[in-house]
Amino acid sequence: MNAPYETVTPAPADPSALPFRVRMRDGVRLATDVYLPDGSAADKPGPTVLVRLPYDKSGTYAALPLIARYMTRRGYRVAVQDVRGKFRSEGETLLFVNEVHDGYDTLEWITHQPWSDGIVGMWGDSYYGYTQWAAVASGHRALRAIAPRVTGTELGQVVDNLDGTRDVEMGVHLGYMATHYVGPDTYEWEPDPTRRPLIAPFEEFFQALGRRSPSFDVVFPQEVPLRRWPEGHPFDHRAIPVLHTVGWYDNCAPWHWRDIEELARRPDWANQQYLLIDAIDHENYHFAGAPYDDESRDHALSEDAFRALLPGYLDPALGFFDIFLRRKGSPTDLPRVRWHLVHGEESGFRTDTVWPPADSKVMTLHLAPDTGTADGDTPGRLSVTPPASQSTASWTHNPADPVPSAAPNAFAYLQTNPRLHDWSKRGDVLVFDAEPTTAPLDLAGPVSLRLALTTTGPSTDLFAKLLEVHSDGEAELVAHGRAHIDNSARSLTLSLGHAGYRLRTGHRLRLHLHSSDFPEFVLHPGTDENPWLATCGERTTQRIRLGGIDGARLTLTVVPAEH
Repeated sequence: MNAPYETVTPAPADPSALPFRVRMRDGVRLATDVYLPDGSAADKPGPTVLVRLPYDKSGTYAALPLIARYMTRRGYRVAVQDVRGKFRSEGETLLFVNEVHDGYDTLEWITHQPWSDGIVGMWGDSYYGYTQWAAVASGHRALRAIAPRVTGTELGQVVDNLDGTRDVEMGVHLGYMATHYVGPDTYEWEPDPTRRPLIAPFEEFFQALGRRSPSFDVVFPQEVPLRRWPEGHPFDHRAIPVLHTVGWYDNCAPWHWRDIEELARRPDWANQQYLLIDAIDHENYHFAGAPYDDESRDHALSEDAFRALLPGYLDPALGFFDIFLRRKGSPTDLPRVRWHLVHGEESGFRTDTVWPPADSKVMTLHLAPDTGTADGDTPGRLSVTPPASQSTASWTHNPADPVPSAAPNAFAYLQTNPRLHDWSKRGDVLVFDAEPTTAPLDLAGPVSLRLALTTTGPSTDLFAKLLEVHSDGEAELVAHGRAHIDNSARSLTLSLGHAGYRLRTGHRLRLHLHSSDFPEFVLHPGTDENPWLATCGERTTQRIRLGGIDGARLTLTVVPAEH
C-alpha cells in the first residue's frame, strides 16, 4: 500500500491585499486579491498585471504576495486569482478547459474597477503562463502584453512530431492531475516507481482519498481530447507583444520552443516576440548558483533567498511592461533576444536581433565506431568526418533495470545539477565522444540528431543527451531530447532542443543514447502494452547505422568566439 499523503489547504490571506469574489458568466465566483501601489499612485487609475494560477494565490510556493508587492512598488496594480475550482475559488476543478472564458471575464471585471485604466498585462510561470495564452485566445482587447515563463500552449500534452514520432510521456503527467486537480486543495503524494503496474499506486491513492480526479479520468486509460481553445487557438487571435522566458534546463522547454518556432513563422506575431533565454530550470534555480546545497541560498526554503531572487525574476518583465503598458520608452529600446551563455565569461545576458544569432553556423559531427577509447567506457566517436565504411551500433533496453533519471526532481534540475559520468558506464547506454577542444566552442541555437533506427520490439523510446566531459572525466548536461518511435524501423531527426553553452578548452562533447529515463519518463515495457498497465516487460535491442547516406550525425549551432 502506497497512499500516505498530506493535504495543502489555502494559506492565510495576505492582509495587504484587497479580497474580491469575481463573478464569471455562469455565476461561479473566483477568489481574487488586488494589490495597489502605496501613496499618490493609488489615487488614480493605472495599468494592471494579472496572474491566474492553480497553486494558491496566498501560498508560499508561488509567493505571489511578495511578487505582487514588488510589482506595486513599480507603480502597477496587481490582480492575483485562484483559477476555477482551486483553493478559495468556486466551480469544478478541471485542468485547462475553463481558462479562456474565465480569463476574458476577469479581464472584463478589471476594466470596470476604479483603479484600472483599462490596460492589462499578464505574467507568470508554467500553468500561469498557460493562462496568459488562454486570455489571448479569449480575444479581450484590454490585454496588451504578456510575459509567459517556462510554459507553452501545449503544456501537459504528449505532442506528435512532423516525422511521425511522438513525445515520450512525462512520469509526472498523471501524478500532476492526481494531486493538483482532484478538488480545491492540493495533495503532496509521490507514487512508488517500483510498483507494477505503474498505475496501481494511483488507484490506491484515490481510494485512500475517497475521491478521484476528473482530469485524470479524462486522459486515462483512454485519452479524451480536451477543448482547450473554445474561441480558437491563441495564435489565430490578435497579435500582442510577448516576452518569452525560456530556461536552458527547464524540463518543459520543448513546449515553449515549439511556440516560439511557430510564432516566428507568423508575420503578425513574429515582429512582436521578445526572447529571454536564461540558465534556469522550471523552479528558477540558476546555473550560476548550482548546486543549492545550502538551505540559506535555496529560494524554496528561505524567504530571504526568494527576496534576493526577485530582481532577476521580475525586472525583465516589468521593464517590458513599462514599454508596452505604460509607454515609457520605445520598443526599439528592448533587445529582441537576450541569452545567457553557460560557462561564458560574462555574468549577464548577451543580446542579438534574432535567434539563433545571425552569425551562427551549423557544425556536423558524425557518429562513428571506435575500438580505442578515451577513458575506458566509450565505444564510439563524434567525428567531423564521416566513417569510411558502414556499420551499426546497438544497445539493449531492459524494463527490469531501466536507465535511472539523474535528478531527484526534474523540475528543479539545477538544485542538484547532477554529474553524469557514471551513466557512461552502463551497458544500456551507447556513448560517443568527440576529441577534446583546443579552443572554446560556443553553442548557440538548435541541436539535433539525424539517424536511422531499428528495434526488436514493436516500438521503442529514444533518449539522447549531449554532455560536456571535463578534463577530470566528470560530465554535465548540455542538451537533451527524446521521442517515442511507434514502429520497428524509422529514420528521424530528433530535436535536442536549443543550447547556449561554452565548451571549454580541453573539454569534449559526449553523446548518450538509451531507451529509458525513469522515473522522469514513463517506462516503455518493450511490448505493445499500455506502459501504465504493464506488469512485466521484455528486453529489446535498438540499433543505429553508422556511416553511409543515412549514417547517424549530430548537428550543432555554433557562433564564433568573437560574437
